[in-house]
Amino acid sequence: MLISLTVGKVDAGVAVLLTQDKRLIEFPSILLPPDISSGSIVDITVARNFPSEAESHEAFATLQDEIFGTFGQRSPSPPLLRCRNATQTSVVLEWDPIQLATAELRSLSLYRNGAKAGNIPRPLETLSTKISGLAVDTEYTFHLVLRTSAGTYSSQKLTVATHKMTDLSGITVTPGVLPAPLRDSLERAIDRIGAKQADTVRIDTTHFVCTEGKGQQWERAVEMNIPVVRPEWVEGCEREGRIVGVREYYLNADPRLRQIGQGVKAQQQQQQQQTPQSPLSSQDEPRSSDHQRSDSRRIPDPTLSAHHNNEDEAVAQDVDSKKYGGKADRMRQPSTPPIPSPKSNGDHSSSDDEGGSPDPKSMAGNDEPKVRLEDRPRLGKSVVIDGDDTANGDATAKTDRLQEHTTDGQDAARKPKGQEGEGESFSEVAL
Repeated sequence: MLISLTVGKVDAGVAVLLTQDKRLIEFPSILLPPDISSGSIVDITVARNFPSEAESHEAFATLQDEIFGTFGQRSPSPPLLRCRNATQTSVVLEWDPIQLATAELRSLSLYRNGAKAGNIPRPLETLSTKISGLAVDTEYTFHLVLRTSAGTYSSQKLTVATHKMTDLSGITVTPGVLPAPLRDSLERAIDRIGAKQADTVRIDTTHFVCTEGKGQQWERAVEMNIPVVRPEWVEGCEREGRIVGVREYYLNADPRLRQIGQGVKAQQQQQQQQTPQSPLSSQDEPRSSDHQRSDSRRIPDPTLSAHHNNEDEAVAQDVDSKKYGGKADRMRQPSTPPIPSPKSNGDHSSSDDEGGSPDPKSMAGNDEPKVRLEDRPRLGKSVVIDGDDTANGDATAKTDRLQEHTTDGQDAARKPKGQEGEGESFSEVAL
C-alpha cells in the first residue's frame, strides 16, 4: 500500500508529516531521504512480512516450553536419612546429596525426638553428622527438615537404638603405627569381638589403636577427638565381654591402673565369701577386768559416799564431846553403821578403796610401832577424850574408825572429792 505524506517540519531526530486529511504523524527523520525539507512530499509503501512473523512465533513457543520444563516440572527433593553406625553413646547419620532443582536453599536442620537438635553446617557439602552424649540402650527418632525458596520438605523419621554395654558391634577401629605381629593379633581380636576395622580415620571411627603417637592418621584422630589407645584395650573388651573405659589404656597411662577381668573379680568375691569371719568384732569384744576396774574407780559409789557421811557425823560427835564435856554425846543418837559397797564383776580393788574394814595384813604392818587397838577393850581400859570416860564398846568403835582414817590416809588420792578435810578433824581429837 502506497501512502503520500507532506513533510511539515524536520528536526535532527523526528520529522512531522501531514496526511491528506490534515493529521500529524511523527516519523524518524533518519528514515527519510537526506535532501528533504519542509513542504516535500514523500511516498511510503507499507506491507506485511509473513515469513518473519512465523519465525517469531516459533521462537516464542520454544522459550515458553523451556521455562515450563525448568521451573514448572521439577521441585526440591526431600532428603533421605540413613544410619551409618551406632555405639553405646553415639549415632552417625548420613543422607544423599540435596536436590534443590531451581529453588534456593534456606537451611537444613536435624530433629531428635521431635525437638530441634541443630542446623547442619554447609548443607550442600556435608552429607553426614555424628550425635554424641546419648544414653545407653535407648531408642531415638531422627529426621531432617529442608527449607527452600520453593517450600519446606521433611525426610522420613528414622528410629535408632544405642547399643548395650555388652554389644561390641558398633566399635570401629583404625590401626596406626603397630608392629606386624601386634597388628595381626589386633585384627584377629577385632574379628572375635564382632567389631569393624577402617583403614583411614572417618567420622564413624570410634578408637584409634597404636603404640606410637605419630603419622598423618594419628594427627587426624587427635584433631577429631577420637580416643587413641593401645592394643590392650581391645583385649580388655574381649576379656570383660563388654566395652571398657579408655582412661587406663592411653599411650601414656600406667598399666597398673587397668581394671582386672570379670572372671578374676568373681574369684575374689567368691574367696571373700568363703573366708570365715569372726563372730565378734573388735568393737564387740568384752572389756578386760583392768578396764572394769578403772571404770569402777572413775565412777563414785553412792554407798561409799553414804559411809563417809556417817564417819563425818561420828567425828562431829567427838568434837561436840570435847566442847560440851560429853553432854552432847549422850544426847546424840548412835550413828548408822556403814553400808557395805557392792562389788562389780571383775573388780579386784581392795576393801580399803570401798570404805570397808582395812586389810588385817596391812593393819599389822601399819600398827607395829603402835599399841594394838583391838587389845584395849580386852584390858578393860577406856578411851579418855578430854577427861570424859565412855563405855568400852563406844571407845572401841571410835578407836576403829580413827584407825581406818589413819590407814586410808595413804590412799588419799583415791578418795572421792569433798573428803580431803577428814584428817584435820581427827588431828583435834586427843587419845
